Amino acid sequence: MCLFVAALSTLYAGTVLAFDFTDVMKRAEQLAGAPYQKPNSNLPKELQALDYDQYWSIRPKPDKLYWRGAKLGFELGFFPEGMYYDQPVKINEITAEGVREIKFDPDLFDYGPSKIDPNSVRSLGFAGFRVRYAMNGTEAKDEMLTFLGASYLRALGRGQVYGLYSRGLAVDTGLSSGEEFPRYVEFWVERPAPASKELVIYALLDSPRVAGAYRFVVKPGVETAINVAVRVYQREAVGKLGLAPLASMFFFGANQHPTTDDYRPEVHNSDGLSILSPTGEWIWRPLVNPKRLLVSSFAMTNPIGFGLMQRQRSFGQYEDLEARYELRPSAWIEPKGQWGAGRVELVQIPVPDETNSNVVAYWVPDKVPGPKEPLDLEYRLLWQKDTETRPPHSWVAQTRRGRGYMRNPDNSIGFVIDYQGPSLTKLPADLKVESLVSVDANGELLQHSAYRNDATGGYRVILRLRRLDDAKPIELRANLRAGANILSETWSYLLPPG
Repeated sequence: MCLFVAALSTLYAGTVLAFDFTDVMKRAEQLAGAPYQKPNSNLPKELQALDYDQYWSIRPKPDKLYWRGAKLGFELGFFPEGMYYDQPVKINEITAEGVREIKFDPDLFDYGPSKIDPNSVRSLGFAGFRVRYAMNGTEAKDEMLTFLGASYLRALGRGQVYGLYSRGLAVDTGLSSGEEFPRYVEFWVERPAPASKELVIYALLDSPRVAGAYRFVVKPGVETAINVAVRVYQREAVGKLGLAPLASMFFFGANQHPTTDDYRPEVHNSDGLSILSPTGEWIWRPLVNPKRLLVSSFAMTNPIGFGLMQRQRSFGQYEDLEARYELRPSAWIEPKGQWGAGRVELVQIPVPDETNSNVVAYWVPDKVPGPKEPLDLEYRLLWQKDTETRPPHSWVAQTRRGRGYMRNPDNSIGFVIDYQGPSLTKLPADLKVESLVSVDANGELLQHSAYRNDATGGYRVILRLRRLDDAKPIELRANLRAGANILSETWSYLLPPG
């Protein structure tokens, strides 16, 4: 504990403030040592009944944004309680003079068509907050980060629109016992210096079985970077602790056609899980919307990075002028220090539409401290679009799935995998490039081949297989190789049952 605190103190040395991360860690430890106190909802039925559009029509008044007029690089806006955000969150400002709670005031908001009387909600509180910063090439500040609901965080880099989420913690995700959703119950935001390009935020997390302290150092930019420091305590042992979790949505895509007519070719916030293992292998797992819960694990020691990525960046791949899925960010996790042995886990949940997140990815350590003992973790969280993290040699540009034989349909399944990257464009024209494909015991590989894709400058792999037991999934892997040299990342696909 002392080394962890000392390292943070050295890293963030500067202005002496009245409150820092050690204070949040002490509060988390105190919470974990006491019985859980379930918060009560204080939301009147009028606000509980708000629908999605009504709640999001409530906006901060521009002239009442926090720090507006203070000539700082950042501004804060807030979310009121309403809809299913029915528990207040305490928000504080930290300065050299001390800690000051930012009091809820309904006059901060324009309630728009929701027709709420501000005087009727004066006893309520904030549900969360927003951060604004000028990062899109103008002096005007744009919203680039939100904390709202449970332990959810969303952020943006330049030219992006909101998509997937980061979460503080995932507890028992995908287990039959049911998932527990910890929530941030209090925030502290450091008032930045006028020329500062970083914002420091602390958060206190609580739930029936865990408590935690968080520090976020936010640096907006082309890719917005957030350095995250975490200390978690268990009140009592949990079944599975998911660290550095990301949550996204996959409804359908090129590898899975929609079940009903839809004018859009693809609908998803992310199209794959990318992993960089300590052996140097890059793994790409395309996402699916399964009929039943799917849980996949990738075991390793000291991962180099993982993320839920949106590789499809053409408007024509989505054709949605409102959602603009091609502008939604990828999120990449870079661990700091040694995370030890464990696994990257991917949970995929069936959904009937695009309104719910159904994909979660996180790190599960093999060993966690016992109840009341601290678990410390640090990582860098990158929100990317124009500078996405990807393999240096070549990567999967798209996965397409269909019938094995189109003219004479049989019961075989076909895949088309397109690879692109610098290692492929520089290959001699006469070099023999092959597909290296493996299929588990539930699949019969009927054929596979690789050939140059003259339209992209990359290579295309085509494979055809037959499923032996339709009630079971199939695991597939594919690479490009030339002799003994691997030329690409590993395409790792889980074909769901049915």
